[in-house]
Amino acid sequence: MLETAEELTALQDLLDRSHARSTDHLRGIISDERRLTAQDLVALLTGMKVISVSTVTAQGHPRISAMDGHFLHGSWSFSTSGTAAKARHMHVRPDVSVAHVDHEELAVFSHGRVGEMAESDPDWAETLDHWTNHYGSSPLSWGERIVLYRYRPHWMVGYAWKREEVLRKRGISP
Repeated sequence: MLETAEELTALQDLLDRSHARSTDHLRGIISDERRLTAQDLVALLTGMKVISVSTVTAQGHPRISAMDGHFLHGSWSFSTSGTAAKARHMHVRPDVSVAHVDHEELAVFSHGRVGEMAESDPDWAETLDHWTNHYGSSPLSWGERIVLYRYRPHWMVGYAWKREEVLRKRGISP
């Protein structure tokens, strides 16, 4: 867990605001006993998680891609080739939706903006080190123009059908 106390507080505030302004339908599914907290998310979303990232074409058509996601400091980082269609979409239209669904046990849904990371970013070295340690090689060595992204959600909810059971099963105290 890399999150600071301030980052956990900010993530919890985002989760609370998002849930509060969600529809009755969504709040009926993601009831209080099924809501994941910030502490739950950072404990559950360690290592690499497969995420679905939704972008939009220039014609307004939705596109979805599965990507490796790493939840660091209360948000996702992910990468792709700068030559990929999704990279072109995100460069011009950085509003995306990101979801992680782990069977029917838990899910995290969010909407926000993505930005290309640069060496000058304060979390560049830490993010690159995390990815390199996870995969055993730098993602920058995987192709000609690999882009790392930092995602900044403005809406996010976390859900677990049986929250306490999922947490216990994964070795986390509810």
